Amino acid sequence: MISGKGHKMREIVLDTETTGFEPSEGDRIVEIGAVELFNHSPTGRTYHQYINPERNMPEAAFNVHGLSEEFLSDKPVFKDIAQEFVDFIQDSKLVIHNASFDMKFLNAELGWVNRPALPNHQAIDTLAIARRKFPGSPASLDALCRRFGIDNSSRSLHGALLDSEILAEVYLELVGGRQPDLVLSGPEVKTSTDGSQSPDWRPAPRPKPLASRLSDKEKAAHETFIAALGSDALWTKKP
Repeated sequence: MISGKGHKMREIVLDTETTGFEPSEGDRIVEIGAVELFNHSPTGRTYHQYINPERNMPEAAFNVHGLSEEFLSDKPVFKDIAQEFVDFIQDSKLVIHNASFDMKFLNAELGWVNRPALPNHQAIDTLAIARRKFPGSPASLDALCRRFGIDNSSRSLHGALLDSEILAEVYLELVGGRQPDLVLSGPEVKTSTDGSQSPDWRPAPRPKPLASRLSDKEKAAHETFIAALGSDALWTKKP
């Protein structure tokens, strides 16, 4: 992270997909997606990795993300991608929705390959931010997309890279949608003596949505996969 004059701040918006809910019960990470931000602006750099969990894929988890045991069987194991992942995130703040879940899994995987754990203070939990900002309102990623007018129509399945891109948009809306210095200097934002924003402040819509970072190959593979499931698949049905 770079600090000092110019106030450059690097953050990584991150999401994982897993085989279940508890690494202590043998669940593993199967996908990591991450988007790099500098001063609350996307740089275009991303990290995306499918991971062989070295175990079966429970049906309930498959129904969430669509990643089968067969699809993941030729992907690298976590040990083989750990260094590249750590090199990408560095010591930057990790912006995660429901951070305790992803941090629990990341630290379990790192521990299993004898690597140091990520400190919990490295994470910024957008779920906690949303609950503080909009108490009593739904705070799921989909609910926040509706609140901020963010298009998530391509989110028929959970995917780590797509979800991290959507979360980046949500996070930028939660913190003002622009560089913090510019937000705080704007005439429409009222601040109290301690620098916090007044409760009646609301972020303006982003003028331009973040572009998808999915490659044509990934999109085609996903569409082929969905088509092979047939019309009865849960995620082909409209809500």
